[in-house]
Amino acid sequence: MNKYLRRGLIFTTCGAACCILGYYLMDKEIDLYKWVMAIGVVIFGIGFLTVFYSFIRKIERQSILEERKERQHENE
Repeated sequence: MNKYLRRGLIFTTCGAACCILGYYLMDKEIDLYKWVMAIGVVIFGIGFLTVFYSFIRKIERQSILEERKERQHENE
């Protein structure tokens, strides 16, 4: 698990927890829920994008390694 995937999962989990907390505060009719839910959505979005970025990095790394391997075989 690379650092981007780990950070993404942490952000996604924290964002989901903030949204759940927002729903709880909304149920209790506390006006702070709007801010908590907005922050939760932003954090969740950042986490989702970070997880997506980690997958793109992994695919790009594999293609670079394959390309280097092909060049090495051509040079031999």
